[in-house]
Amino acid sequence: MSVFVFAGSSQFVAANLLGIGTPWMIVVGATFIVNLRHMMYSANLMKHVRPYSQLRRAMMAFGLTDETFATVLNRLNQYQDEPFSGSYYFGSYGFMYSNWIFCSWLGFVLGGQLDDPLAWGLDVAMVVAFIGIVTPLLVNHLMWLSAILAGTTAVLCHDLPFQLGIVASALVAILIPTWLSLRQKASTPAPTSTSTTASASSLEDSF
Repeated sequence: MSVFVFAGSSQFVAANLLGIGTPWMIVVGATFIVNLRHMMYSANLMKHVRPYSQLRRAMMAFGLTDETFATVLNRLNQYQDEPFSGSYYFGSYGFMYSNWIFCSWLGFVLGGQLDDPLAWGLDVAMVVAFIGIVTPLLVNHLMWLSAILAGTTAVLCHDLPFQLGIVASALVAILIPTWLSLRQKASTPAPTSTSTTASASSLEDSF
């Protein structure tokens, strides 16, 4: 399944929910909500990949994971004067995908030989990975707010049935910062021609 479903979070959520006998509609809904973040990833990168062909954009979409997005976004932030590099994107995506397939195979081979994987602390690997992904992206107050809301909601909703705390934390972390961002943009006055003229006049006076 890992060859065709390049989405670790979805697999973890779906596998855990199915393992405790969750109705399939809740499984589908939970994985859909967890994956809503990929819509924001796509929207963020659309201006960079628009010149590419539809086939190439489809290939990019398949590899648009949290790790690839974080790696590419970090490069864009560090080298803002350089154009978007499709080669860098596919290089990151190819490395992540190869590692994903290899580790999935390794888990399949070795997993049955471990009596209790949790005793090895392997369950914390995904948490540590996401902390490493998220931390470099916390560059403004809205991103910090989103991270704090997600963590707080996950703790408060931990005891909800069918692991719905994951769904609740994802919704809260996405919707509230998005609403605040839209509200902030709506309340920011657009520059008027009068202010532009005044600025130009003051600039001329300074010379």
